Amino acid sequence: MNHKTIKNAITVDVEDYYQVSAFERDVSRSDWDSIESRVEKNTDSILEVFNERNVKGTFFVLGWIAERHPKLVERIYKEGHEVACHGYSHKLIYKQNIKEFQEETLKAKHILEDIIQDDVLGYRAASYSITNDSLWALDILSEAGFKYDSSIYPVLHDRYGIPGSKEQPHIITGPSGTNLIEFPLSVYQFFRYRLPISGGGYFRLYPYAFTKFALSSLNKEGCPFIFYLHPWEVDPDQPRISTNLLSKFRHYNNLSVCKDRLIKLVNDFHFDRVDNVLRTSGFDI
Repeated sequence: MNHKTIKNAITVDVEDYYQVSAFERDVSRSDWDSIESRVEKNTDSILEVFNERNVKGTFFVLGWIAERHPKLVERIYKEGHEVACHGYSHKLIYKQNIKEFQEETLKAKHILEDIIQDDVLGYRAASYSITNDSLWALDILSEAGFKYDSSIYPVLHDRYGIPGSKEQPHIITGPSGTNLIEFPLSVYQFFRYRLPISGGGYFRLYPYAFTKFALSSLNKEGCPFIFYLHPWEVDPDQPRISTNLLSKFRHYNNLSVCKDRLIKLVNDFHFDRVDNVLRTSGFDI
């Protein structure tokens, strides 16, 4: 099967460079408002790539960002992209209690819906932090009116992941019996190991030829994949945060090549919004 015939989901997690989970110990949330913001310029750069190639995607927007950049959210929506929710403060779910998560999630959802005057159907957790320790979040998302989630990475990782979980879009049931569509982050089966290939730091780490090969392999099996990127990943000139060596490597590795690789990617594959890909795959949204 020609991989160009499969419709895949392309997504952007809209947050600023200093808000990533890896910098939690280095940058206090109380200081966020005093730091130079680059999210609007960087998101515009990605919008330009998409619009020049008539690609529509899903933008998971942080509520904190939406509050301060409502015109950016409006622009995303008016240009035909899907606006979805990335929580409010980028706090990992398993570091929140149920009440805190519920309040923050509803706050972020309402902010986005007030801006676009439309329903927000999709959710993605900060750093894919729906794990075996936070599956209770699925019930809250379903009760809040979300139709789908894209937070589960079926890999083993130090910060996220549910090894052994399903690799393709499916209906997932929360601990209280609520149902939600789950579009997990895509992986490539390499012998016994599931290799994360959905984007982000992995997109910058692997040679582009490998990313293309791995993603093409899913399409050849008739399976759609989901790809993600952050606006700060197309910004090699962003200010440097003083942090540990591992976080430094994960965040800054190959920023200078990311935008060119993104352009190659959208030329090589067929992409659409998450909601449209799920509908094409037979899910009722």
